[in-house]
Parts: sequence; C-alpha cells; structure tokens
Amino acid sequence: MGVETGRITTDIPARLDRLPWARWHWLIVVGLGTVWILDGLEVTIVGSMSDALKDPDTGLGLSSWDVGFAGAIYVAGACIGALFFGQLTDRFGRKKLFLVTLAVYMCATVLTAFSMAPWWYFMARFFTGFGIGGEYAAINSAIDELIPAKFRGRVDIGINGSYWVGAAGGALLTIPLLDPTVVPAEWGWRLAFGLGAILAVGILLVRRNVPESPRWLFIHGREEEGERIVREIEETVEHESGHRLEGVDETITIRQRKTIPFTMIARTVFTLYPKRTVLCFSLFVGQAFLYNAFFFTYGDTLSTFLGVDQTGYYIAAFAVSNFAGALLLGPLFDRVGRVRMITFTYVISGALLGVTGFLLGSVTALSLTILGAVIFFFASAGASSAYLTASEVFPMETRALCIAFFYAIGTAVGGISGPLLFGYLIDQASADKDITGIAIGYFIGAVLMIGAGIVAAFLGVKAEGRSLESIAQPLTVAEDDDQQDERAGAST
Repeated sequence: MGVETGRITTDIPARLDRLPWARWHWLIVVGLGTVWILDGLEVTIVGSMSDALKDPDTGLGLSSWDVGFAGAIYVAGACIGALFFGQLTDRFGRKKLFLVTLAVYMCATVLTAFSMAPWWYFMARFFTGFGIGGEYAAINSAIDELIPAKFRGRVDIGINGSYWVGAAGGALLTIPLLDPTVVPAEWGWRLAFGLGAILAVGILLVRRNVPESPRWLFIHGREEEGERIVREIEETVEHESGHRLEGVDETITIRQRKTIPFTMIARTVFTLYPKRTVLCFSLFVGQAFLYNAFFFTYGDTLSTFLGVDQTGYYIAAFAVSNFAGALLLGPLFDRVGRVRMITFTYVISGALLGVTGFLLGSVTALSLTILGAVIFFFASAGASSAYLTASEVFPMETRALCIAFFYAIGTAVGGISGPLLFGYLIDQASADKDITGIAIGYFIGAVLMIGAGIVAAFLGVKAEGRSLESIAQPLTVAEDDDQQDERAGAST
C-alpha cells in the first residue's frame, strides 16, 4: 500500500492552467458547483419552516431547541460525511465519490420528506448532512484541479456562494408551501424536502459528463487516461474558442503511487504545514459559527421576537445579498490577492456583527434583515474563501481529505455549537420576548470572525494566479525526502 509504482514527467498541470475560459468550463461549474444550491435549499427550508415543524398536528411537534438540534445534527452528519468520503476521494478518485455522495443526499432527503416522528426526522437530517459533507470534499478538490489558475479564486468563491441561490429559492418556495390555502399544512413542508431530491436528479444527469481529475489520474498510475482526458478537453476548448492552443514548457516529475498512506497525509497537515493548518482551522471555525448560528435560527428569531408569520421574503432578501457578495467580491481574490481580501471580509463582517448585537434592542424585522444583508455581503465571500484556501494550500494527494478535515473540525466547533447555543438562547429569551437575550451569540461570532481575519493577515498564502503545484508541490514529486522537508518547511 502506497509503494512507488513508477515515475513520469508530465505537463498536464501546465496544460490545464493555460486554457482560456470556454463553455466546457461551465459544464464543470454546473455539474459540480450546483451542489451548494442543494445545501442552501436544505438549510433554508429547515430555518423557514420552524413554525410548521413545531405544530404537533400538521408538523412533528418540535420545540425551538429541537429546531436547533436538527440544525446541529445535520452539521454533525456533514462533518462525519466529509471525513468519511474525503479520504475515499483521495484514494479512489473525484468522480466516483461525487456521484456516490449525491446519491446519498437524494435518498436521505426523500426520507426527510416522509418523517413520521422527531427521531426519524433527526436521523434523516443526519444522513442528508452526511451526503452533503462528502460533496464538499469531493467537489472542491475536483473543481480546483480542473479550473485554470487565473480563474480559480473567483470560480471557487462564486460556486461556494451559489449556496445562497438555493437559500433564496428555498425561502421563496416556503411561501406557497406554508400557505394552507395553497397546500395543506401537513404536506407543505414534506413537499419542500421532496423538491430537493428532484433537483439532485437533474444535477446527477449533468454530473455524469464531468471527467475524472487528470491530476489525480497521473499521480495514481493512470497517466494514459489522464492524457486522453486532457487532449479531449483541449480539442473541445479549441473548437469552442476558435483559437489553437499554444504548447507549454513547464513539466513536473512524479513518483506514482496507487494509494497514499494516511500517515503521510497526517504528517503533511501537522508537521510540514503547521501555519497553514492554523490558518484553515481559524477560517473554518469563524465562518461556521457565524453562519450556522445566525442562519439556522434566523427564521425562528423573526417569528419568535419580531412577529413575522411569513419569513420567506426576509430570508430570500438576505440570501440574495450573500450571493451578490460572493459574485461581486470573488474576482478581487484573484486581482487584489487572497490575503488582503480574506482579512478584509472576515474583519469587516465580524465588526458589523458585533455592532448589530448592540443594536438588537431597537431592531425591527426589516432593519435586522438589512443589517444581516450588509454583514453577510462581506461574510459570504470570506466564508467561501475558507474552502478555497483549504483546497489550494496543501499537496494534491491530501486535498480532498484536508478540505474534509478542516470543514469537519471547524464546523464541529462552530457549526454544531452555534445552532445549539442560539436555540437555547431563543428558548430562554422567548418567555420575556426580549431579543437582546441572543446578543451573546452575535458577540461570540464577531470575535471568532475578527480573530480569523487577523490570523489570515499574518499566515495567509498568496495563491492568486499560481498553479496548485507551485503553491504546494505534490508529495510524490520526485525528489529525496531531505529536499522535500526543506521545501515544505520554507512554504509553511
């Protein structure tokens, strides 16, 4: 296991990075990136339908704490799924796993729609998260390995930001589905979950045409297949662009292995790149607490404290701002640079969240939504950059598992504790109808975001416009161990 099977010199990375943008790249964006729409749809439906799920007659009789627990168990499933599928993605390839994880999601969300009791609902939410978590690892690694270097930052951030397209769609869907004059109350929330499965089927049909990562193939002894895929991509891009591609001179020599030992992966994260490990952990914890705490319980906050019966419009407006932030700020991560933009988006969103905590006593549903929209315009690009960072700054052999590791650890700290804390705070404060009782959650989120921004300012990696192999050389690069240790130590 993990023994060297041969050495090759290849120009595949340079050929992929020199490609101009073409329609073929949109296949990658649609086939792989749309999974974030599903995640946004799932989270928003749960947040928007909190009142429907609380009704013991037409729903499941959940309490505010139960709603928070459902959010937490969904995130717990995502963390475990990311770790489970992440190591399989690095071992068996990107394509096999991004098909399997989508199938897991589809089955679990159908089970959610047929929930007959709280325990069933919690179990289905866990496995829905399990599939989504696996998607994060498989998809981010595949996207970064197929998108040219000069477009990677904006594409990755834009795709991660498409979560909010699903969030807006989910929020608007809940408006008719929660209207008993349109759909019976006992069926509305079930149909909402069922629609997620229908969307997933459409994504699966597109995804079948996405190729395996050529970078993964040549490292695992399948260079002929990788070469064939790259030639087909080049022919397609030449046809679509109408221009003949120039040759490349840059090559890399690789020691091929069928599998990469887990001990080597662990050594990479904790020994060779300790500063990058701290950076990724900080970014994931900050954004996970902020989003999972605020957004999982946002609908509950509006209905409990601010007298809003139909939260869909408010959440949709909030979601549009998030997507706009990722879309408009994303190109700056390639032009201005990763370090500056990550620091800016984290610090400004954290500071604004802290100010909002102090203003809670005087907010209305409209003003809280406006404040949230401004905060998360910046935070959405920052949160997306956490995934971009984890997928760029570690060697290719560990990419999927590193994304999974930091997503799981960071989200476990911020994403599970956040919904539980906010659910508890809402339950405690609801007796007095005093919204200021949840301010402590805002202050914690502000501190975590600002802290992560400061860490990025000192430990961030200038990855804009650079090939993945120059940011972190593959572990299988053909050099002796002393050279590899020296090179890795210089790049921490």
